This record gives sequence, C-alpha cells and structure tokens, in this order.
Amino acid sequence: MIIRSVGELAMRHSLHSTTCEATITEVCRRLQDHHVGALAVLEDGKLVGIISERDVISRVIAVGREPTATTVRAVMTPDPQTIDCENYLIDALQKMLDGQFRHLPVMRGDEVIRMISMRDIPTEDRLMYQRFTEAHEASVAARMAGRALSQAADRQ
Repeated sequence: MIIRSVGELAMRHSLHSTTCEATITEVCRRLQDHHVGALAVLEDGKLVGIISERDVISRVIAVGREPTATTVRAVMTPDPQTIDCENYLIDALQKMLDGQFRHLPVMRGDEVIRMISMRDIPTEDRLMYQRFTEAHEASVAARMAGRALSQAADRQ
C-alpha cells in the first residue's frame, strides 16, 4: 500500500500523551511501555507541547535534575510545530529536516490526533527526497558556476 498523506500514516499509530504535571519518571515509563520516542503534552485536551527522549536526556539527565521531582512543564518543548493530517508525507519530512527534530504532532483542525516520527516515514520516501534534494542542489550549483564563467568571459 502506498501511503501518500500524513493522515494515512498517522492512522497506523495510537496517540500517546501525558500532562504538564506528570513527572519525568512517569514520562519515561510511558515512553518505554509504548515503545515510542515522544509524547504529546495535553492540557484540557489541547496540545501544549511535546516531550521526547532527547528532551529528557538534554534537559534533565545531562544537567543533573531529579526525574522524580521534575515535571513535564519544566522541560517539554512548548508549542511544537505541527502538521495537518491532509498534508503529504514529503511535507512532514521537510518540516522535520528543516527543524532538526524527529517527532511531529499530526492535527485535524485544533485536535492532535497522532504523533509521527522520522522513522515512520517509509524509507523509499526519505530516499526519494534525499535524491531530489541532491539533484536540485547540483543543478543550482551548475547554474551558478555557468553564470560565473559567463561573467568572467564578459569581463575579458
């Protein structure tokens, strides 16, 4: 089956979430129990942030905070970038690459419905994107080199 939209991909997963008041120890248990790398942080049913393994490592463990006493609110990524379920997978990939993050909440209107990660995007889509980007960059470089040669020739 060819997956084209973010929504099609997202429907393969359940939404795993936590609250702002949960402790990092509780978050780590949920991450492990569900075999996921990030949780949506919800407050009154609305997305207010995400908490990822990377957040736990860099903002708790690496700086010596106590996981049993640190709340999600203190270390989450607030107001994360999101993507609408109608967008194409390539749009999600572009957003994650540009933002240098691996997890992206999927929205339907104002409601978060799922979370996708970089590894959820099929390998062939990631390779196709990489090859397109490399070809585009080579094309731009060739045009720039051609212009430089042309300008040099005009000066002589």
